[in-house]
Amino acid sequence: MPNWIDRVRTPTAARLSVAVVAFAGFVLSVLIFYPGIMTYDAKYVYADISKHVLGDWQSPVMTVLWAWIDPLAPGPASMFLLMAALYWIGFAVVGLALASRSGWLAVLSPGLAFMPPALVFVGILWRDVLFAVTWLTASAIAFAAPGRVSVIRISMQGLGLLLCVFGVLLRPNALIAAPILATYIIWPARFDGKRLLMAFVPAIVIFFGLVQFVYYGVLGATRQHPLHSVMVFDLGGISHFSKENQFPVSWNDAEMKLLLDGCYQPTQWDIYWRLQPCDFVMRKVEKEEKLFGTPALTKAWILAIVRHPIAYLEHRAAFMLNFLAGENLTMWVVDIEKPTETVFADRPLFSIVENIHEALKTTPLFRAGSWLIACVAACLLCWRARNTPEGAFVIGVCGSAAVYVLSLFLVGVASDFRYGYWSVLATIAGAVVGLSLLHLGRGELRLRKLREPATQPT
Repeated sequence: MPNWIDRVRTPTAARLSVAVVAFAGFVLSVLIFYPGIMTYDAKYVYADISKHVLGDWQSPVMTVLWAWIDPLAPGPASMFLLMAALYWIGFAVVGLALASRSGWLAVLSPGLAFMPPALVFVGILWRDVLFAVTWLTASAIAFAAPGRVSVIRISMQGLGLLLCVFGVLLRPNALIAAPILATYIIWPARFDGKRLLMAFVPAIVIFFGLVQFVYYGVLGATRQHPLHSVMVFDLGGISHFSKENQFPVSWNDAEMKLLLDGCYQPTQWDIYWRLQPCDFVMRKVEKEEKLFGTPALTKAWILAIVRHPIAYLEHRAAFMLNFLAGENLTMWVVDIEKPTETVFADRPLFSIVENIHEALKTTPLFRAGSWLIACVAACLLCWRARNTPEGAFVIGVCGSAAVYVLSLFLVGVASDFRYGYWSVLATIAGAVVGLSLLHLGRGELRLRKLREPATQPT
């Protein structure tokens, strides 16, 4: 009688194994993190529900979504359960799609989802985590679509595209990366670079228009000018590297000394906003001079870049280097209601996860740069297989993740590891699918190429 090792080699057994591993992972996530770890950002979003306020500093779409699902499990639990479900569904769908090709690779998909750099964030209520698991699920659904009957395939691609759009509405700074993922979802059977180039700019325009329409047209969100946080950070950085004040305000001698030499750190813009002794910057810009959110600040930002492009690049390079290679904030464990205490301190399972995180957080596993390199490497390694569904998936997913991380060179204002979380999930899913190319073997890949129309000599 064949043992379980033999049975898992059949597609049916592989699918069952994938379902069991993914469900076990979801249950484990609930045991570790339920009802979810509330962060300050999540607290502000949740508070807007009861106040019936929608602003664009945090995504108003996340506020509306949370208000819809909150009655199911009031408080952080509803959002946590949604995030955890999307996380395990995404990896499970990838595994199910691989089941007919390789049972072991199918099980490996949800299996690798237990990796610490991915798992330890599942229970933390950050919109960056929600964004990443949304795009994971979108790409997984698209990967499972080819080969289905037309109605089902189009429905799956439509759902994937909606999730891609939802991700942009969660994180508008994903505008530059979204066209890559959207192009893959629409054409998941093969990656066509020319098609992407033709669609890239129009897709950005469409996504930008959707953000404006949904935020301010449909939801009526208040403009809180989050983009101006980038400008304040840049003006502070350019002032530091040029040794000249770039803000459209004047400072006393003590403030000027701090601005040029004492305040700047390539870590976060909060230094100028709420951290002493440099919070005087935003106090004057926003409260005294009332320039935050006005064209005057935008004009000052543009002039600073034009006059001091080297200082701007020095500032942006310093930030990016810190984001990619620095020892930044990783797992959030602070109880925001009792800031001196750790959440879930009495839970053995959570303590195990926290200890694993503490042991690994200084390693390359918790450096955004490691996952950026992995994404780029995956795209390069699979480039020759771009005309296969597997190669298209790797390039579409890892390519979008790499561009998303690189886009933070221009718009990043904080260097927490969570801002690169999409690249972690993309690399894990892409690695499994990329390995399936080896399983296909040269024979099947050659057969696929023979089936493509040949180019006739002229």
